Amino acid sequence: MLRGMSTVALLAEDFEGAKRWYADLLGFAPYFDQPWYAEFRVGDHQQELGILNAQFAADLGGVPAVDRPGGVVLYWHVDDLDAALARTLELGAVLFQPVREFGEGFTGACVVDPFGNLLGLMHNVHYLDVLERNVSAG
Repeated sequence: MLRGMSTVALLAEDFEGAKRWYADLLGFAPYFDQPWYAEFRVGDHQQELGILNAQFAADLGGVPAVDRPGGVVLYWHVDDLDAALARTLELGAVLFQPVREFGEGFTGACVVDPFGNLLGLMHNVHYLDVLERNVSAG
């Protein structure tokens, strides 16, 4: 039933600031950029990372305010976890969960971006195995 991640949408009160922060982190601007929503294509599979302007959230049924991060943590594969974590912190993210091993070959950490969203970073051997199989098959 679930075939893979399609789009991750983050909510941002400071929509313009969030777009700039993610553009700085990723090294490129969003390919889709409207006043209500911006989207980046990220990584080996060009998955979608969207930012929804919180001003428009009421049009989607509203989003309750919370005083701490919550919800799903999507972990993005990174080749160098320490470098990726350092870069997010340098750009103003706050450590939420420190680097830890989930199992052999799976090491991750989680930060809260400056806009209150959880951002997971993980070095994941399974991701690399799947990528290698796809490259070999292609």
